[in-house]
Amino acid sequence: MKGYSTLNFPEQSAKARIVEANISLKDSINIAHFIRGMTLDQAKETIDSAILKKKPIKYFRYLDSVSHRRGSGPGRYPVRALKVFRKAVDNVEANAEFKNLNLEKLRIIHLVATKGRMLKRFTPKAYGRAGGLDRDLVNIEIVVEEVKE
Repeated sequence: MKGYSTLNFPEQSAKARIVEANISLKDSINIAHFIRGMTLDQAKETIDSAILKKKPIKYFRYLDSVSHRRGSGPGRYPVRALKVFRKAVDNVEANAEFKNLNLEKLRIIHLVATKGRMLKRFTPKAYGRAGGLDRDLVNIEIVVEEVKE
């Protein structure tokens, strides 16, 4: 499939992509690392509790000035990025339902956040100068597989 970072998809799987989301790349990488390997229900519950700022997303990279949270170590509540990840989880759930997969047995086997294209903008400054405002967009890929017990 064109555009995915992996080519080996299991037979009983569903996939979804979000292309060029205007969210933080660093937050997205940490969210993807935290959610990867969970079941679909666990991922939705984790995302919803982090959006409500009850349970933080544990960070493993880009830890400069990231505060410690009780019970989880360094973490944050990146609400804007979490809403995009919730949309991706809902999309892959709908795709799995369309393929007649068992929704209770779905596990996230592939979840990556990669750098998309860069938006180059300028902001005016004093004396006729201009400063750069570069913004990286983020691509999100998610693949779920039906787990056999």
